[in-house]
Amino acid sequence: MKKIILWIFIFGFVSASAQDTLSVLQYNLLNYGNYTSYCTSSNNKYTTKDNYIKTIVHYVKPDIFSVNEISGSSEIHKHLLDYALNTDGTDYFSMAPSISSDNDYLVNMLYYNHDKLGLAAHIIAQTYVRDVDLYKLYYKSARLSSGDTTFLYCVVAHLKAGYDYADQRTVMAKNTMNYIGSHNPDENYLLMGDFNLYSDREGAFQEFVDNSNAGIRFNDPAEMIGDWHNNSDFSMVHSQSTHTASNGCASSGGMDDRFDFILISNNIKNKQKRVGYLQGSYKVVGQDGNHFNKALIDAPANTSVPSDVLNALYNNSDHLPVNLKLLVDEPVGVTKYANPAFEMIRFPNPVNGDRLNIHLNVSKNTKATIEIYSLLGKRVLKQQAKLQNGQNQLNIDISALNKGMYIIRFTDANGLSQSRKLIKR
Repeated sequence: MKKIILWIFIFGFVSASAQDTLSVLQYNLLNYGNYTSYCTSSNNKYTTKDNYIKTIVHYVKPDIFSVNEISGSSEIHKHLLDYALNTDGTDYFSMAPSISSDNDYLVNMLYYNHDKLGLAAHIIAQTYVRDVDLYKLYYKSARLSSGDTTFLYCVVAHLKAGYDYADQRTVMAKNTMNYIGSHNPDENYLLMGDFNLYSDREGAFQEFVDNSNAGIRFNDPAEMIGDWHNNSDFSMVHSQSTHTASNGCASSGGMDDRFDFILISNNIKNKQKRVGYLQGSYKVVGQDGNHFNKALIDAPANTSVPSDVLNALYNNSDHLPVNLKLLVDEPVGVTKYANPAFEMIRFPNPVNGDRLNIHLNVSKNTKATIEIYSLLGKRVLKQQAKLQNGQNQLNIDISALNKGMYIIRFTDANGLSQSRKLIKR
């Protein structure tokens, strides 16, 4: 009887929902690829910044990376992708298309993990002062082949800076919220960027969190709402400025402002549409709370991140990036999903030893991603392969896997997947 109960428990768990985690990073890159009279090739050279950004990104490992203050040049957007993101063995980042209105002096951009996410649309939500961009992402779930997926909308904004421009920030915020209210309001939304806000009482912030349309209001996952400017009570969320003395490009004054945000919609807060905020995951990367009105590298020693990451944060920008994590409900079932690319998948099961031999028949040339997940939904192996029309054989090293039950997922170049149970003895 005990064996039957255990068997039911295992198979019930395998066919139930597991959770995947998405890491989100928002960062003002400080005139990346854009030279001015004060941010020059001497004090803000973008090829020098590449190594700093690479260090930060490889430390945080975001699945979604939104940026402000990048040049409007599509070549610069691609340069960041090739020389700071897809480096040192990382190859899973893609970027959104480069589009902008006439306000293309400094723009926003979004990069994403194409192994987990696809881009359904990129839209400019408003154009007053600067563009506010909306990126519609979809999750590459096992349900995708049957037309079912989860959408995540990332709204990226860089509001007008300066004490005297609060009214302009309010107009930008109102325009953005009006767009959301008129287009797919009942979805999973992140609102992220450099908002240049000094207090929660500013009109722009009130538009975001206390909008007259209660259905589209955003929430602060840090739960740190108040008068942020020059207030040590909010040191843990201060994101600007990393410098006390300017190098000519970076702002000075030390850490005393909360300019950078990731806000979450009610659907994400309450996990109403498969995506939820991981409680306690919101953080300002490199902020230890001990550097109020100080430079990031001043005493006392900042040990919140490794020393190379701290150095990169200080030298790359006068802002700190903001990071949070999302949980995505993902059924990791043993159901065979219809998929035109894979006509046949066969492998020994259980598998004995440390090599997994897989035979695949495909109807056309395609690239395949093979992933193995634990029963908790954690990916423990990933391998990519080029498959030719007809029969193919793969030999995968699974020596790093402990004995037990797993789910193996096969995904073709169109993002369509099939999943199987796998037992290693």
